Amino acid sequence: MDLDQFIKGVQGARKLRDATEAARRDAVTAPVLDEADPAGEAADVPDRLSACARLPTPGPAGDPQAVMDKARRRIHKLFVERVEPQAIDQLSEEERRPRIRSVLEQLVRTDSDLLTFVQQEKLVTELLDDILGFGPLEPLLRDPTVSDVLINGLDTVYVERAGVLEEIDVHFRDEMHLMDVIRRIVSRIGRRIDQSSPMVDARLPDGSRFNAVIPPLAVDGPMVSIRRFGKNPLTVAALESFKAISPQMLLYLRSAVIARLNILISGGTGSGKTTILNALSSFIPPRERIVTIEDAAELHLQQRHVGRLEARPANVEDKGEVTIRGLVRNALRMRPDRIVIGECRGEEALDMLQAMNTGHEGSMTTLHANSPRDALLRLETMVVLASAELPLPAVRQQIASAIDVVVQVARLPGGVRRVVSIAEVTGTEEERIALEDLFAFEKQGVDTAGKCYGRFVATGAVSRHVRAFQVAGVPLPDDLFQPRVLLEA
Repeated sequence: MDLDQFIKGVQGARKLRDATEAARRDAVTAPVLDEADPAGEAADVPDRLSACARLPTPGPAGDPQAVMDKARRRIHKLFVERVEPQAIDQLSEEERRPRIRSVLEQLVRTDSDLLTFVQQEKLVTELLDDILGFGPLEPLLRDPTVSDVLINGLDTVYVERAGVLEEIDVHFRDEMHLMDVIRRIVSRIGRRIDQSSPMVDARLPDGSRFNAVIPPLAVDGPMVSIRRFGKNPLTVAALESFKAISPQMLLYLRSAVIARLNILISGGTGSGKTTILNALSSFIPPRERIVTIEDAAELHLQQRHVGRLEARPANVEDKGEVTIRGLVRNALRMRPDRIVIGECRGEEALDMLQAMNTGHEGSMTTLHANSPRDALLRLETMVVLASAELPLPAVRQQIASAIDVVVQVARLPGGVRRVVSIAEVTGTEEERIALEDLFAFEKQGVDTAGKCYGRFVATGAVSRHVRAFQVAGVPLPDDLFQPRVLLEA
């Protein structure tokens, strides 16, 4: 059935509905209006009308949420029965939402006239999100202040705003409703989730990372985590204004990028590694060819000469997988000046190091670690897993030769994010890789709002790449590395 025909049918049915409801209201209110007046005076008519107003409202009993839920199920069922999916598919993206909203408004006004205007508007919006979007998640995905959405079952939903987690009043009707939303998200990218494959990691159309685990692995109901990324990533100026890094540290990192030093950014989950990587990539000269490799595309490089590669998981037949390692190997044949790997987490570490050591200086990557030392140890482990026959001294030598700078970022109490350390790799000594801190963030305490505060300092160690900076045309000030407090934050 065409949507226009459906609307006309609804309008015709509405007249019959109005007549039926009017008769029902008359039957309910008649005894009160016809009640004899004890004093026999017409002046008491307003009192009798007031008594009528105090009668229970006809319709479903129970709390307002129960009334809304009943109406939602009824309207949704009627919409599904009356509107053919093919009619919706034939509409363009621009006209689909307004046309379906018009149909839903007609249905709601016809079938749920006992709801208030505000309730009707809310019902239409929720139904529209259920039909075309991701249900109760839709408003959260439209909110630019929400950076994370965490769902633990039907009635427990948390969001992160400005680094602080808070529980919000968002609920799913039942487990089937939540599962329908999860399947809708997963099906749009050609994936599946069921008891035989109860975990999925995917990317939403807006670039957000989506992860879901369902029963039997999730004991208390489906669990969902959505990691959102802004369409406009934080700029260097924004990082400075938030005091995530000091101007002197930014000056050093800018010179390191231009001088083609290989940079490793490490930190915990949600610490801002990708944000820092995006910011540092803005210093890459526009004439250079960049190839980015990611598990799920999150980087937003500003240069024009950028090739973006994204790994692909296996399909339902367990075929077609393309790994990060495979993409790194292929990228070497694409004539890149620099390779930017969104996150290094496995066997691709070996190929990344080889690329950095064989003509692709100035490459960058991130990995999960709690300190610069832990980052290099993790890198050792990943390389050994990729090639067990390599002796450990050779692995350490290759890491020391490939990685020039380690940038450590952290999420501190209160949700503040800081670059807590910038260290240079100085070689190997006593069977370990040597590191030297150039800049650091010293934590001093927590304020009344629960946020950590401290100061950025220069340690006094001088960069071993001063000559490289001069050759690249970005000489640093003589006093940049003098030990002192750089910024209170």
